[in-house]
Amino acid sequence: MNRNLIVLAIIVFIDHAGIGLIVPVMPSLIEGLTGEGVDRAAEIGGWLLFAYAVMQFLFAPIIGGLSDRFGRRPVLIATLALLGVDYALMAWAPTLTWLFVGRIISGIMGASWAAANSCIADSIPRERRGAAFGMLGGAGAAGFVLGPAIGGLIGQFGDRLPFVAAAIMCAAGTVYGLLYFKETLPAERRRSFDPFRSNPFGSLQRLSRIPLVAGCLLTIFLMQLASQSQLSVWAYYGSFKFGWTPLVIGGTVALFGALLVVTQGILSGKSIARYGPVRTATVSLAFAIPSFLILAFAPNTPAVILGIVVGAVPGMCFPAMQQLMSARIDEDAQGELQGAIASTISLTAILGPPVMTGVFGAYADGKGLVFPGAPFLLAALLMVAAVAVLTATLRRHQTG
Repeated sequence: MNRNLIVLAIIVFIDHAGIGLIVPVMPSLIEGLTGEGVDRAAEIGGWLLFAYAVMQFLFAPIIGGLSDRFGRRPVLIATLALLGVDYALMAWAPTLTWLFVGRIISGIMGASWAAANSCIADSIPRERRGAAFGMLGGAGAAGFVLGPAIGGLIGQFGDRLPFVAAAIMCAAGTVYGLLYFKETLPAERRRSFDPFRSNPFGSLQRLSRIPLVAGCLLTIFLMQLASQSQLSVWAYYGSFKFGWTPLVIGGTVALFGALLVVTQGILSGKSIARYGPVRTATVSLAFAIPSFLILAFAPNTPAVILGIVVGAVPGMCFPAMQQLMSARIDEDAQGELQGAIASTISLTAILGPPVMTGVFGAYADGKGLVFPGAPFLLAALLMVAAVAVLTATLRRHQTG
């Protein structure tokens, strides 16, 4: 296996695990800094997530554009190193203001996802990129699974310690990258930095002129917006409808993450190699519709687990779409493409939580119809639209 790909997977794992490490202690840290109760802490935590998502939306194309100009290696290593410094800052943060500053910097540096995925397009043949994209996605999913578990364990000894651990992980990843990561973008394939192309609005406008890319980006927007139903209301849905304990909530999240490691990190490459990226993308994405319907109407926890298992299959769609899109983009603009993808995902992280929590609140307030699965029904409808858009887009791609 390509050594660079292993290094990239480690960097992506560290990046995502660092985010997950701090999740379990954020409520107690906010309460300690503000003296507020858990209800107000949850509200503040929502604004911290908002600040993080906005920064990723704005800076992902910039990070991607800088990597197109200066190369992947310096951008990746610099962002990982600065992310480590930022975690150290949050470990020290004496006030809520400093915590917000830290999350803003985290959002900017976390946009390095664009540069990491650009390395795949630089160094992997087009017909094999889907498997490599899937491997990076699996590494990120593994980080999300293990990060909260490790953070919860460390957090028992102090709500600042997970930040210290995240800083150490980033420092270790930086050193590892300096020693072993080789540049993937030759000087002759670099382009000048263009401010118009290196912002979310300019890059999305330019890339939308390519029909295949425009259709895939719209599909990503719809599927990620649907996924916000799980990210935003999962714990509230489980505790309200089934009386889940934190252990059960964490276990179901870990199960979904572990299944994503398998489907996205392993099975996606095998499926793309055997059936092609078009068939892999369309068939796997269709599984999201019954998955969300099962979650919406699940009568018990075993039914929810069935929905989780079915819902892991669409993890194969994203690497397949990345392979298709990267093949349509000039080699000197792969960072711009990955930045646009990252901005699209971040936009759903901005819009999704208030929509999904609002829908949940409207049907779980004890007034009128009680239907806590309403956000998942909305997600199923969004996925119907996503499947329709992707199918039409890829049909035109095959006949064009």
